[in-house]
Amino acid sequence: MSPAVAGPPPRFSVDELRDRRDRLLASAAEAGADTVLAYGANRFGSAVGWLTTWPVTREAVVVLDGDGPARLLVGFPNHVPDARRTVRDAGLGDEVGMLDGDAPDAVLRALASGGAPRRVALLGPVPGPIRDAVAGWATGTVRLDEAYTRLRMTKSAEELTWLEYAAALTDRGAQALLAAAATGASEREMVAAAEHAYRAAGGTHHICYVTTTSMADPDRCVPAQWPGDRRTEPGSVVIFELSAGWGPDHPAQLLRTATVGAPPTARYAHLHRVAEEVRDDLLDRIRPGARPADLLGVLDRVRAEGLTTVDDLVHGLGGGYLPPVLSGRGRPLRGPHAEPLRPGMTLVVQPNICTTDLVAGVQTGEMVVVTAAGWRSLHRFPAGMPRL
Repeated sequence: MSPAVAGPPPRFSVDELRDRRDRLLASAAEAGADTVLAYGANRFGSAVGWLTTWPVTREAVVVLDGDGPARLLVGFPNHVPDARRTVRDAGLGDEVGMLDGDAPDAVLRALASGGAPRRVALLGPVPGPIRDAVAGWATGTVRLDEAYTRLRMTKSAEELTWLEYAAALTDRGAQALLAAAATGASEREMVAAAEHAYRAAGGTHHICYVTTTSMADPDRCVPAQWPGDRRTEPGSVVIFELSAGWGPDHPAQLLRTATVGAPPTARYAHLHRVAEEVRDDLLDRIRPGARPADLLGVLDRVRAEGLTTVDDLVHGLGGGYLPPVLSGRGRPLRGPHAEPLRPGMTLVVQPNICTTDLVAGVQTGEMVVVTAAGWRSLHRFPAGMPRL
């Protein structure tokens, strides 16, 4: 693990959580709303955890208005005791109730406990029955998702501490994955080795995509989302994309390519050289005020080499798959995706350089944070394409 990370970071402070709520309520007020209703389900809906520190399990709703305690409603009665412990430890005095049976009615009772009908800002994947019930009670509703996304694009000092620890856990998982690959492991066994390494240190799973193929006769150009039983052997190449987190909403990300039992073939040496040149060019362009559209200029180098890409080139991470998401596939950049970079933004730089027939490819990169001077990596994993 990185020597720069001494141990797990402390829980988020009360001041940190209050600041998040103040900024979100200010965004709601700008949209003309008095109350925020945030929804999540099935471990999706990051605003719930960001506001309360309770990670979404089955279903959860947060009602937030003014300076008073939030009201958290949690689905499944057996999840409520843990939610109460979590919220108690957060130190804001939030109330925890049950979201079970008639969820729309439970939400309306939580809203009504805060006063008369008022304008409500909805946040997250609010299901139709709850959305309709709120619309029938409130004096009006607005969507707050884009404003929330902008808040999550830049990280506080405490969040960066969590992400740096997540990067150290991710690096640990990557070391274990490559150690397994060197022994002839299957893709499933490589994933298991990575997960065990960071889970044992308290890390949470975000993604582990991995693939292996023969360098002499390749048929894979990008890490696979679902690992198979294909094993490494001398002459194989391994490509992976790994994200371990500290907490469910703060993952880092590392991408690498390695060869097994042989140096890279001419094709793979060429692909990786271009990938590293593109990565370095991208990093040179990252600085406060840089426009995302300008980062896409690095793709000229890829096209000049007669190559292409499959995966996104750059994306934000930490609180979701965040803007700017840059692919070069002709999608116009709008809204937060087009806005200049700001200090505190965490970006994953991840050039995936492929042959145009998509039979061969490599990937490299990692999470960095935009600083006043440019950028710095959150990882300590060695660059390059190791031979295992």
